[in-house]
Amino acid sequence: MKNNNFDQYAEKYDAWFLENTNVLYSEAALVAYFLRKGEKILSIGCGSGLFERILRTDYDITVEDGVEPSSDMAQIARARGMKVTVATAEDYVAAPESYDTILYNGCPGYITDLDLALSHSYDALKPGGKVILIDIPKESSYGLLYNLAKALGTWDHPLLEGVQPKDPYPIELVTKACWRTTAEKVGSMRKAGFSDFEYAQTLTTHPLNSGDYIQKPLPGYDSGDYVAICGYKR
Repeated sequence: MKNNNFDQYAEKYDAWFLENTNVLYSEAALVAYFLRKGEKILSIGCGSGLFERILRTDYDITVEDGVEPSSDMAQIARARGMKVTVATAEDYVAAPESYDTILYNGCPGYITDLDLALSHSYDALKPGGKVILIDIPKESSYGLLYNLAKALGTWDHPLLEGVQPKDPYPIELVTKACWRTTAEKVGSMRKAGFSDFEYAQTLTTHPLNSGDYIQKPLPGYDSGDYVAICGYKR
């Protein structure tokens, strides 16, 4: 997350999710899966605060603090009630042992030095605290399609005809991401000191049909296009 990937696309990001509400609420349910009411939570790469607003209104989970490299996104998140520091995940250093949970929702693929970011998170967590990484695994159906679209530079290509989502994620945001495999993310978490990993997943249907209805999270990581990895500081 070394540059402001979303500075010019904040409104497009929100508009896409608000037009694809089944995907939005499927993903929001996964974000809530490992969170608990009353925890002090920091959201890294909080974006526009859209997911945090849903957590507050639908799950009674409050996430006040956020870190976001895009000033455009941060401005929207602040309007939604969050306290947001404009910084990259690599550069931001919170006070030691100040959080119960640190959330990385949808942003690991946009973070250049994930090892460094996670080392900061480890220090910022209280003993027994947890970090949660959530995004599209490189090996998933979405990951494969997104990387193909990234290589092609467009969704409008015969190779993607008939297999891409009905309303694909904006190509400007797809081309800026670098998705990691689940194993790679676990490796970075383990390197930072986290252990006792737990997994949950959603969007387990083909990308063509993932927006047809709101999906409930399932344990595991073997079939989901959106996967949460939870690791603990012991």
